[in-house]
Amino acid sequence: MKKLYLIAIILLLGIGTSALAQRPPVDQEKLQAARIAFITTRLDLKPEQAEKFWPIFNQYNDQREKTMRQISELGRGVETIGEDEAKSRIQQRLKLQSELLEKEKGFVNEVSKVLSSKQILMLNNIARDFNRQLYQRGRGGN
Repeated sequence: MKKLYLIAIILLLGIGTSALAQRPPVDQEKLQAARIAFITTRLDLKPEQAEKFWPIFNQYNDQREKTMRQISELGRGVETIGEDEAKSRIQQRLKLQSELLEKEKGFVNEVSKVLSSKQILMLNNIARDFNRQLYQRGRGGN
């Protein structure tokens, strides 16, 4: 069950960063500030918690984004590759996904020194809510 929560967190945080990656640099800064404010408020982080949480989260998020880009690259051009290359890419993808899970475990272990278990679980839902708001605003919704 814990693995499901970890995988869900990875996937949902990945969605948010891909939305950020598609914005111009100026908008990306605004979105980053909005994300920080949104998550800090919704998690009800105390100033001392936020001071410790954000460096941990940002380091993890940078590592996760890098790995997600590598996984994405493996999915490109699959129409033109042979069976052996496809098998190789599958193995590479599985290895990268295992690395993502290990990074997530490390993040949860490290951030649990700062946040409660409930806050860590809430982070998953909060990230999804933020991404939903981004999507709705992008579509002209409220």
